[in-house]
Amino acid sequence: MNILKLPLKQSIFAKIFSGYVLITLLLSFLILLFAFKTIRDYHIRSLADDLKNLGITVRLKIAPLLPQKNFQEIDVLVKQLGNDINTRITVIDAQGVVLADSESDPSLMESHKTRPEISQALQGSAGTSLRYSTTVRKEMLYVAVPIEQGEIIIGAVRTSLFLEDINSLLVELKLKIAQVALIILGISLIGAGLFSRSLSRPIRELSAAARRTAARDFSARVFLKNKDELKDLADSFNYMNSEISALVTELSSQKDKLKGIISSIQEGLAVFDSEGKIILSNESFERMIQEENVAGRFYWEVLRSPTFGELIKKALREKKNRIEEIELYDKVFLCSATFLRSRKEVVAIFHDITASKRVEKIKKDFVVNISHELRTPLTAVKGFVETLEEQVDEENLRYVEIIKRHTDRLIYIVQDLLALSELEESGVTLELEDVDMSDVLENVLGIFEQKLQDKGITLKREVEPDLPCLKGDPFKLEQMFINLIDNAINYTEKGSIVISIGRKDNRIMIQVRDTGNGIPEDDLPRIFERFYVVDKSRSRRLGGTGLGLSIVKHIVLLHNGAIDVESKPGTGTIFSISFPLS
Repeated sequence: MNILKLPLKQSIFAKIFSGYVLITLLLSFLILLFAFKTIRDYHIRSLADDLKNLGITVRLKIAPLLPQKNFQEIDVLVKQLGNDINTRITVIDAQGVVLADSESDPSLMESHKTRPEISQALQGSAGTSLRYSTTVRKEMLYVAVPIEQGEIIIGAVRTSLFLEDINSLLVELKLKIAQVALIILGISLIGAGLFSRSLSRPIRELSAAARRTAARDFSARVFLKNKDELKDLADSFNYMNSEISALVTELSSQKDKLKGIISSIQEGLAVFDSEGKIILSNESFERMIQEENVAGRFYWEVLRSPTFGELIKKALREKKNRIEEIELYDKVFLCSATFLRSRKEVVAIFHDITASKRVEKIKKDFVVNISHELRTPLTAVKGFVETLEEQVDEENLRYVEIIKRHTDRLIYIVQDLLALSELEESGVTLELEDVDMSDVLENVLGIFEQKLQDKGITLKREVEPDLPCLKGDPFKLEQMFINLIDNAINYTEKGSIVISIGRKDNRIMIQVRDTGNGIPEDDLPRIFERFYVVDKSRSRRLGGTGLGLSIVKHIVLLHNGAIDVESKPGTGTIFSISFPLS
């Protein structure tokens, strides 16, 4: 089994110290190398100058003897001088032939005309060369000076030294320089160690304090004596820790408050992330689903409701707030899903409306039952009233008409209640077919001709030609028009009513505009409620039931449409309805 080995962590002290050591050693090496080369070159130049001066001195003694061609005497003189001054001396003529040498027999030596120092001296200037001597088999320093007779160069005197003498001197000098360099290097390394230690110590303290902070110990502080950038960093760290400590304390307090508030909420509350995982929930939610520790689980693991799943998906997809009624565990909940844009999460709150839904069902059943029960006796009452109307005298006819009018009103209320109850049933089905809305409007308008004439109101139609058919229930769409037009006539004393039908995008648009009294702004949100009437005295006088607009809204919603109203007192009312074509 292969075990991953992590590289050992190198301390900042080691990094700084090793860097200083490397730089110091490199600089010391370069300085020593440069110093040795400079000293050696300088020493050789100095020796070359000495040899040149020595050659000039020897030239003074040899120059008078050379024209006399007394070569034996010259050789003896050279050997004596070379032995005295411990320097090799060589005399060469203008053709490069060795005439005398302090170390060797000149007759055995080869021509020196090609030697660089000799060649340069025979041209009239001092020549210097550093090379290996084939005669004595050693490395030597040569300096040659010309021997002149008038303006003619008749030979050259060459002086030379063995380089091993120079090298031994340089070795001794190198040893002394190396000793001094080692002492300086040692002092530099000690200083580098102390400097690295002083630099790394506050960094180690800051690192240790940072680890304590990471472990949520916000009391960690670093106090440095030196006044530099590291002290500024330490002070900033201390300030940051104090601020973080205050923020954490405040956040902890807010978190405890929020947790207490969420726990105290009676409604179930859960927060879901973008993947549908539960990231937060309260006790009411856990009691509702009869499970605990649901954090981190997907909603479909704990809530097996297709309606709820679709609600969450819509909220995440559309990034909007949604409200739906869902059934869970034999209870009915009104679930509101709120999308949090900043976190891309959904907050779901479950309101238990089981009791109110049960009461609502009881009310609906009661309304339906009482409506059925009232329909028969009301029909009988109306029949007897009509019979009495023909038989009573003029004095009592007024009372019979009052009874008849109120009986008719009760019958209308019963009829509207039965129609509304039918529309509100969850299993209601529509008799769908292709409906021409202009034909439906024509069929309805005939009902109101007399009523319009009686009130002196004009009705205008604005229907676009070649409108496509709407898939709908023609009987219920007629009911919608009847209630809207009847409402407009009842609340319009003078002026006109305009009914427009057109197409916008992929929808059929219907508007019913009147010039009536209008609706106050406070009443607009409630006009589609059952039995709600804006002007109660007018409603009683005209026989209104307060159910017409509620019926209209249910018919529109059954056709997947939308209804809106705009009105201001004294300017009339506009009802706008739209139906999708597909």
